[in-house]
Amino acid sequence: MAFELDHLFICTDINAWEAETLVSFGLVEGSSNPHPGQGTANRRFFFHNAMLEFLWVHNPEQAKSEQIHLTRLWERWTNRKNGACPFGICLRPAVGSGDTIAFSSWAYRPPYLPQTTSIAVGTNSEVLTEPMLFQIPFGQRPDRYPTEKLQPLEHSVGWREITRVALIGPYAKGLSPELQAVIDTNQMKLRVGIDYCVELGFDGEEQGKQVDFRPQLPLIMSW
Repeated sequence: MAFELDHLFICTDINAWEAETLVSFGLVEGSSNPHPGQGTANRRFFFHNAMLEFLWVHNPEQAKSEQIHLTRLWERWTNRKNGACPFGICLRPAVGSGDTIAFSSWAYRPPYLPQTTSIAVGTNSEVLTEPMLFQIPFGQRPDRYPTEKLQPLEHSVGWREITRVALIGPYAKGLSPELQAVIDTNQMKLRVGIDYCVELGFDGEEQGKQVDFRPQLPLIMSW
């Protein structure tokens, strides 16, 4: 497998109060990670193989700046309850698979990264009815982070790894080649539905249990 899921983001209200529902359920929150110059901030939950991020815009001027606006993060965030897909999917190359990018992309160089480093953003980034697609060359499993970047990985519900990602939404029309390319990596699936929602499966879903965080979050978790 040439690609792995690195993380998934969900656009939320400022400060992501919605994340408290996950904390109350028994998930341990990791550190936040503001994005200087991009105008966004987050709350994060880590699992052994991937991360779930709740993202919001805290500085509209930065998010709409010339360097950032092509990501359409501002438009995606402000229209998250008005027809825009509130999700982003980030892939990373599997260990030993080289630097191949899963989809047609452009090089995004946000201020918070070294000038020699870029993020590959899907050329469908202006298609707000689809998830934002991006790939990072420096991604790695959270259980392999260096000591200084380690995050809490153990949760009282016992979940270890994200093993299924399904995006639900009004995807009845033709998909962009970029989104189809991500589907072809087998890291996510799509289902047609009226409202946007994401289903995450953990550890093969052997227990046959499920929790639905709607309407606070467009999120269903199964294990």
